[in-house]
Amino acid sequence: MKTSYDVIVVGARVAGALLAYELAKAGFEVLMLDKAHFPSETLSTHNFLNNSLAMLREMGVLDRLLETSTPLYNRAFIQFDDIVIDGRFPEVDGETQCLCIRRKYLDLMLQEHALAQGGVTMIPGFRLTDVIKEGETVTGVKGVYRNGEAASFRAKLVVGADGRLSTLRGLVNSPCLMSVPTDFASYVGYYEDYKQDGDIHVELYKIGDTMGIVFPTSDNLYVVGAMFPLTDEYWMGRFQSSPDAAMLEIAESGFVGSPLQARLRGARQAEKVRGLHGYNNDWFQGMGKGWALVGDALSFKDPVVGQGMPDALYAARILTGILSRQSHWSDNWEQMAEEYHRQLEAKLMPRFQMACQFTKNVPFTQEQRMVNQIIAASPEATSTFLGVYNRAVEPSQLESMIMGMLAKP
Repeated sequence: MKTSYDVIVVGARVAGALLAYELAKAGFEVLMLDKAHFPSETLSTHNFLNNSLAMLREMGVLDRLLETSTPLYNRAFIQFDDIVIDGRFPEVDGETQCLCIRRKYLDLMLQEHALAQGGVTMIPGFRLTDVIKEGETVTGVKGVYRNGEAASFRAKLVVGADGRLSTLRGLVNSPCLMSVPTDFASYVGYYEDYKQDGDIHVELYKIGDTMGIVFPTSDNLYVVGAMFPLTDEYWMGRFQSSPDAAMLEIAESGFVGSPLQARLRGARQAEKVRGLHGYNNDWFQGMGKGWALVGDALSFKDPVVGQGMPDALYAARILTGILSRQSHWSDNWEQMAEEYHRQLEAKLMPRFQMACQFTKNVPFTQEQRMVNQIIAASPEATSTFLGVYNRAVEPSQLESMIMGMLAKP
């Protein structure tokens, strides 16, 4: 078996498969490694807004994803305490629809799409144990198959696409540049017969110190998530001991009077509820000598803003562009790392900062309530607000609009 490649990508889910595809299209030989076998599930909101669908269509994979009969949507219902914002995501690059596809379909299809380009090899069931170095430069990886057999592979660049708790990131000692701890625990479950009014849509709630998210997904199911403060001993105990029952209970008491309360009451649980007890919104150094990071390994953010998978798309393209423009990587690691960080910060930082705001358990101020009321009352402001999420506009543009509306007599 071949043991030397241009790039080794550790992690073959969304971030890794997207990067492998982009690298293969650029002419690089790629090895994807993952400790899992596929198809398999992973805890995720798995949502692509329409800005991402434009990129998936350009890649040539969107039609296959749609063959799973995962529903498309473009409406968002958002409730901030007693204020409701209800509107549609603005068009981006000709796309109007959004897609929330289950990871057991998505990851496998993205892997197969990458492998179909040629120049990509994938090894599932391989666990990374160490990196190989020449001086300070990473030149390969070591690991073991599930049968215990050890193996090593070499490459000009090793990329960590192995998630929030990235093994590769730890082995290369990538420094954390920014970290904002979340104040919430997060639990997610799948439900059937979840009935919405009107056309299908995404739901987001922030009522008091409780948050909720709802996405229509594959298999005629809805992803329902509930977030509550880590300091809340009652809910922590209930979810740890009986997560399925606790999800229904928190819908009844934490979302009183909201659509979520009644809709979850009438739905049926399809799969077990799973959770995450606290996590940081982290931003790590993205590149060093012989290594780089993409996806959640690079920057994990609160899932309530639904930006993880779109950010993986952007990072894959940014990194591939930098590698394609530089012919002598070994002589230019610092220059490439600086350029990677600059582009990532320009593209991803505004939504990372949004996540850092959502992740803190603080009530809306009177000023924030006034802004929410203005957005809710104006279709134009609602569209601009939702456009921040799908990158049709930048947060600064929304701020300018609101300031202009406040200044009017």
